[in-house]
Amino acid sequence: MNWLRRVMYGRYGSDQLSVFLIAIYVVLAFVAMITRLSFLSWIGLVFLIIAFFRIFSRNIPHRRAENMRFMNFAAPLIRWLKMRRTIARDKEHRYFRCPNCGQCLRVPRGKGKVTITCRSCGISFEENS
Repeated sequence: MNWLRRVMYGRYGSDQLSVFLIAIYVVLAFVAMITRLSFLSWIGLVFLIIAFFRIFSRNIPHRRAENMRFMNFAAPLIRWLKMRRTIARDKEHRYFRCPNCGQCLRVPRGKGKVTITCRSCGISFEENS
């Protein structure tokens, strides 16, 4: 394991963008294997090469900037997926969107008709919990 530390010393390493590129490679390789379309595996190989280039790069500020742009682009999707997972797991509350500002609000289930006041904009509205 010490040899790996020596190899990676001064290099960028993996981040969210690299993991995403490797995931694209895996999906394309799997689809290429099933459909027997070899050009998909070649396209996937390009994504894999880019991912390893980023992992072994010594230009750390440039790689961080690339990852920050990717995370800014992917942030709304990530937030939406996390909220869907939270809603699916939480059986004790109902979630509503504020009609004015779009803030997600949590209300206990089974309380009947409740008046919900948004913490962000202060608007009140009624919903069934």
